[in-house]
Amino acid sequence: MARFTREAPAHSRRSLMGIAGAVATAAIARPGGALAANYPSGPIRIIVGFGAGGLADLTVRLLGEQLARRLGQQVIVDNRPGAGGSVAARAAASAEPDGHTLMVLSTGNAINKSLFRSLPYDPVTDFAPISTLVTFDLLMLTGADSPLRNVRDVLSAGRRGRGGLAIATVSPGSTQNLAAEWLRVAADLDATVVPYRTTPEVLTAAQRGDAQLAFESFAAARSMLEGGRIRAIASTGERRSELLPEVPTLREEGLADYAVTGWNALFAPVRTPRPVVELLNRNIAEILAQPEIRARILGLGVEPTVNSPEDTGLLLRNDIAQWARVIERAGIEKQ
Repeated sequence: MARFTREAPAHSRRSLMGIAGAVATAAIARPGGALAANYPSGPIRIIVGFGAGGLADLTVRLLGEQLARRLGQQVIVDNRPGAGGSVAARAAASAEPDGHTLMVLSTGNAINKSLFRSLPYDPVTDFAPISTLVTFDLLMLTGADSPLRNVRDVLSAGRRGRGGLAIATVSPGSTQNLAAEWLRVAADLDATVVPYRTTPEVLTAAQRGDAQLAFESFAAARSMLEGGRIRAIASTGERRSELLPEVPTLREEGLADYAVTGWNALFAPVRTPRPVVELLNRNIAEILAQPEIRARILGLGVEPTVNSPEDTGLLLRNDIAQWARVIERAGIEKQ
């Protein structure tokens, strides 16, 4: 049987060509649009620079479960501890920028920018911010039987000629360690910041009175606080923590320029298409807004926090600048 084809009128052909041109223009105007339409096309890997079972790991696993359900692809948490997060960051920075490899950056990555003479990655130029995930303040802690009851007592005990204070923290260069060094400089305390290897050693030092003060997160100190073995004198945030609303901030107590808030945030390799970043940001915001998810994250001792990609990038840059000033003022030698 003969097959007939009717040629489209000239004006129809022009219309079709115009539509095709518009589609092509739109694709050019939104790079990665085609990729985003098919995203994700395979498993998503989230690299975490901390070991399994830690705070960052537990948070990301909870988020990963929810993302997997929403996006229809497996989410794999890839723990790569070591070298202050450099091992993980280097692996993520060199990954294909298609949204299938993501990275958790933290306050520690902002600190490392100034703490180390060189890094095998740049947290600003090698990554595209997606959103913060959680934030947490540190606590100024003391033993249950300590005579230090408030910040005024601490400032008085730290005056020159009073014998000096010992402040316990985990390893040199940690957020806790630099927060204590910042307090020493900002309040002009006669104090020595004493680094310990582990958090339990830090808390035990405060409990026994081996150190008059300690700096740690609520998540780490929770069991000893609830057991009445240590007390929280103040928190380091800009505002009182949702987890400990009765504990005043150091800012409230007179250190107006002092604020330390730790954070974990999700990033992708630089040049990851913007539509993919926006899709992930939108899903994270919706996940963290769920009451049951918020409750589970608060139960870990941290506060769920969502930011736009722009504000997440600004947080990173501001923290890099802040810790650079602290490291310089405290006279901390670069590693």
